Amino acid sequence: MRWVFRVCVGGRLWRIRWATGALAHIAHRSTFTGHTNGVVAVACTQLDGQPVAVTGSTDGTVRVWDLDTGAERAVLTGHTWWVNAVACSELDGRPVAVTAGYEAAVRVWDLDTGTERTVLTSHTESVQAVACTKLDGQPIAVTGGFDGTVRVWDLHTGAERAVFTVDVNVTAVTCTELDGHAVAVTGDDEAVRVWDLHTGAERAVLTGHTHTVAAVACTELDGRPVAVTASYDGTVRIWDLDTGNGRAVLTGHTGHTPWIHTVACTELDGQPVAITGGTDHTVRVWDLATGTERVAFAGHTHTVAAVACTELDGQPVAVTGGTDRTVRVWDLSTAATEHHGILAGHAQPVTAVACTELDERPVAVTVSYDGPVRVWDLDTGTERAVLNVHADTASVTYTVLNGQPVAVTADRALRVWDLDTAHDSILIGYTEPVTAVACTELNGQPVAVTAGSDGRVRVWDLDTTELHNTLEGHSGRVDAVACTALKGRPVAVTGGTDGTVRVWDLDTGTERAVLTGHTKWVQAVACTDLDGQPVAVTGGTDGTVRVWDLGTSSEWAVLTGHTNGVQAIVCTDLDGQPVAVTGGTDGTVRVWDLTRLSAIEVIDCPTWAPVAASSGAAIVVSIDNDIAVLDFSANLLD
Repeated sequence: MRWVFRVCVGGRLWRIRWATGALAHIAHRSTFTGHTNGVVAVACTQLDGQPVAVTGSTDGTVRVWDLDTGAERAVLTGHTWWVNAVACSELDGRPVAVTAGYEAAVRVWDLDTGTERTVLTSHTESVQAVACTKLDGQPIAVTGGFDGTVRVWDLHTGAERAVFTVDVNVTAVTCTELDGHAVAVTGDDEAVRVWDLHTGAERAVLTGHTHTVAAVACTELDGRPVAVTASYDGTVRIWDLDTGNGRAVLTGHTGHTPWIHTVACTELDGQPVAITGGTDHTVRVWDLATGTERVAFAGHTHTVAAVACTELDGQPVAVTGGTDRTVRVWDLSTAATEHHGILAGHAQPVTAVACTELDERPVAVTVSYDGPVRVWDLDTGTERAVLNVHADTASVTYTVLNGQPVAVTADRALRVWDLDTAHDSILIGYTEPVTAVACTELNGQPVAVTAGSDGRVRVWDLDTTELHNTLEGHSGRVDAVACTALKGRPVAVTGGTDGTVRVWDLDTGTERAVLTGHTKWVQAVACTDLDGQPVAVTGGTDGTVRVWDLGTSSEWAVLTGHTNGVQAIVCTDLDGQPVAVTGGTDGTVRVWDLTRLSAIEVIDCPTWAPVAASSGAAIVVSIDNDIAVLDFSANLLD
């Protein structure tokens, strides 16, 4: 899935305020897609003064990403098989990447030109790990592989400087200093080993892990050098490199096989932290001083295989790669915010969303095929309540009942939910599935207008739960309904599979108009005012968005751009101007200026099938299992 976290509209940047992202954390800043197979290696550096990530994949490519813009800067090809590891360094004042491959080759790339500088060959089996440092003032690379060796390379000459033999698979390597000496810390099938790069001597063997050591990183803790190791045994261990003793064992990754694949170290609020990723799909931040987990980020949909740390816009970020083929950027400063946590999101596609206020705070109410209706605090992105519906809920809206905000949901029953208590207070049985619901007032009383798969539109009194009226006229299923006022009288506007848009007088139950123009099903309807006149905006499977003058029952405009069905429409204001936001099965969200009757912006989001609703300054968009909030209110240029 490709997330758009900054959207340019009319010269401004919109920001996505938060997103569940299939349990994604609010710290999830962006996702880069392009690799055609798992991303298993990542490193960060600077290129032309800009922060970049260099990633390696089992698709055999190395890719360079601009962390500011999310753009792919280069694709480096040359490896003939999986790319297992990536490290970055400088050579002759130029940034280089050193990559290790399954074909037993180590390749050095000039990141300025995107060309291969040299190929280092001596390993006889897959090279699994690479790290860069300096030895005697010269840049070197240290590599480890399945041939049971650790090799030291002079990056200037490409010559091999030293070989350390361990006779087991070497799976991880990093470099640091110990007592003024450059050392390499390696992980293998049995232990963690510390090597003096000057003498070639093995300084220490650290034992305790019960399975393969998959990753190793170094930092300082209380002024002492430590190594942090991640293992397939499901633990993260902290080692004192001076004494060789274990300082702590960190546990928290879960799952049937909670293998931890990757680890990196950085500082957060002046404290050393470790970032880990594993088969439970999570990225976890650990406080190394206390040995406790600070936060867990979720968003990857498969194993997190690689992590690196850098700064972006002056803030610490982690860049992770996963076997879900994505590279994700996480704002680590968010980890210090107490109210941010993992959002226990919907497990199946989100089908509808509505917004209101609860306790003077903006909330979104979302429904999904997974059954429960969820209430979200839009300021914090946290879940306020779960409404336990035991049927497939098709639609949701909100209204005020007895002075209290309530959510109205529809499946084979019309349910009214008290958002404070999360209990349904009214149940109205239905013989056919309800496809859409809208609320308005009729004679001063709150009513719900429901659209059904039986082709009928029904009007319900929410105070008495009685059926007020049944509106018949559509010759097929009714998929959409919205309410407005026409010459001071409440009306409903509906759309259905017969391709028509119908306007109903809710007082009399009569049909006021039949609007024709769509050539296929009408799936979405919204109402607003233009120049003081009530209009309806409709979308259909013909890919068009149509604007109707409800006063004259005439078509004002046909807006084209969607290449497939339009499934959702919401109307709101942007800087005082009326706009419509539409989402369709073509994988785009489009913003339309209703005054000029033209498109302002297209947000390209492959695989999105959005449903939108306005809440003051926000647009809530559901994307498959995910929910994102676009902030319309601020002219964000940061």
